[in-house]
Amino acid sequence: MADTSDTRTPAQIEADIKRRREVLAETLDEIGVRVHPQTIIGDAKAKVVANLDHTVGRAYVQVNRVVSQVRAQFVDEEGAPRLERVVPVALLAVGVVGLLTVGRKRRRA
Repeated sequence: MADTSDTRTPAQIEADIKRRREVLAETLDEIGVRVHPQTIIGDAKAKVVANLDHTVGRAYVQVNRVVSQVRAQFVDEEGAPRLERVVPVALLAVGVVGLLTVGRKRRRA
């Protein structure tokens, strides 16, 4: 059989009960804060912001990578423009702008 005798004094038992009640009250307060609607909303907002930051960060890295790749097509390792690639693209851009301008003038007339 188990020994059920308690060697504590009534004052020690009361102090233990008081301490356990305080711990229980703190735990209940903590649970109350966690399930409060404002806490839940705040946690949800924080998760959305974190996910958005992560997505924006990944998009920034991807865009930066693409820009670097495109830049590498038009600039050599020393930073000088590659004229054999820049000139045709510039001529193409001027041609497209010219065609758009002529098209607008014809529509207005």
